[in-house]
Amino acid sequence: MKTSVRKIDMTEGPLLGKILVYAIPLMLTGTLQLLYNAADMIVVGRFAADGETALAAVGSCGALINLIINLFMGLSVGAGVLVAQYIGAKNYDEVKKTVHTAIPAATILGVVVSIFGFFAAEELLRLTGVEESVLAEAVPYMQVYMLGIPASMVYNYCASMMRSAGDTTHPLLFLSVSGMLNVIFNIVMVVVFGLGAVGVGIATAISTWLSMIFILWFMLRDKGPLHLDLKLLRLNTEKLFRMVKIGVPAGIQGCIFSLSNVVIQTAVNSFGKTVVAGNAAAANIDGFLYNAMNSFYHASLAFVGQNVGANKLHRIRKIAIYCTLMVAACGALLGVVAYTFGRQLLGLYAPGNSGAIETGMIRMSIVTLTYFLCGVMEVGCGIMRGMGSSFIPMTISFIGSCALRILWTVTIFAATPTLQVLYFAYPVSWATTAAAHFISSAFMLNHLKKKMNSRHDTEIMTDSKLKAQPKLK
Repeated sequence: MKTSVRKIDMTEGPLLGKILVYAIPLMLTGTLQLLYNAADMIVVGRFAADGETALAAVGSCGALINLIINLFMGLSVGAGVLVAQYIGAKNYDEVKKTVHTAIPAATILGVVVSIFGFFAAEELLRLTGVEESVLAEAVPYMQVYMLGIPASMVYNYCASMMRSAGDTTHPLLFLSVSGMLNVIFNIVMVVVFGLGAVGVGIATAISTWLSMIFILWFMLRDKGPLHLDLKLLRLNTEKLFRMVKIGVPAGIQGCIFSLSNVVIQTAVNSFGKTVVAGNAAAANIDGFLYNAMNSFYHASLAFVGQNVGANKLHRIRKIAIYCTLMVAACGALLGVVAYTFGRQLLGLYAPGNSGAIETGMIRMSIVTLTYFLCGVMEVGCGIMRGMGSSFIPMTISFIGSCALRILWTVTIFAATPTLQVLYFAYPVSWATTAAAHFISSAFMLNHLKKKMNSRHDTEIMTDSKLKAQPKLK
């Protein structure tokens, strides 16, 4: 059976409808992914022998795992930007080289990260102040989770390139199948075998490897620009360098956010495991909002990238306006809904644990209701990355998010050590970073327009000189 990538033409025609067609499957993908992650926590919280401890064990690993993998996962952003720009320029030979460089790079990096995370798990968790009672379940959970990292790397690199080519439907399909299997594995591991947090880790690792197999199988059979030929897999130096140039700053930016979250998680850990469990449940609910809004980040990156490749810079301003308005509306609406039903939602994770539910509501009253600012910040970042810049948004994120949150924690929170004060670090950093992203992207767009006009003027002058030369007889 022949397959081909279902492309959305991002460089021609009206933008609003195409952005929605692109974003909705991606939004569903993110929602499904979080539903499966939520199933991890719900199953372990409800059916493990000590539900509160198991839930705290899974929750305490989240920020740390993200910190470890985000640097290398950032290279997938570089691969996605290259594919978007090459497809916009209709340069399919370069797309092929990018695909066959990205997959071996993802495999190598995934193995390195997996080995490091597996052996460093206990020491890293101790550094974040995880309680001894929680540590006994958190360490094996994190170690087993790390066994799925190579597959996660390859899947995310492939999915990033497919999204940049305009296909958000197939990653949704693959995630749906592997995610449903993950839920089944969760129940079997925790309920049948009584493995607790480590059982959830095993289920997650298995489903991750399955999702990688699905996406590679599709690309092997695909007849479009993302067709995978195993004989062509090799590290192309030029493509790898470009991926690193864009992706490493993007990865560092992800690490910056994760580092600041680890700092905040460490502060949360100091309140005890009931607060950790409540915070973990609320953060998981916030993840639904983030993944829904993150679809507009990917839309801004892909649409801007393809239009830069096609030299249609006049469309970028509209892309920015549409994506910003949609992400703000999406985040605000979902935030209000989540907060309104907060106690019921938190009760799914920690049934009967009133302390954890009240703690979760404190977080939701501050973080969830202002989460739309995070979405706006991400879109501003996506616009700059689509234009080919990663260093500037990385620098902005370091100052506006990491440095500001750490400063907040060691000064304002230290002076008034309450959860409310701690959580206010989030909206303050999002608003500051978002403003800086959009100001910088406006300057960057003007620079690209001047550069393109200068190149156009040079071509005209060259053509004029050639025409003015006397013909040889």
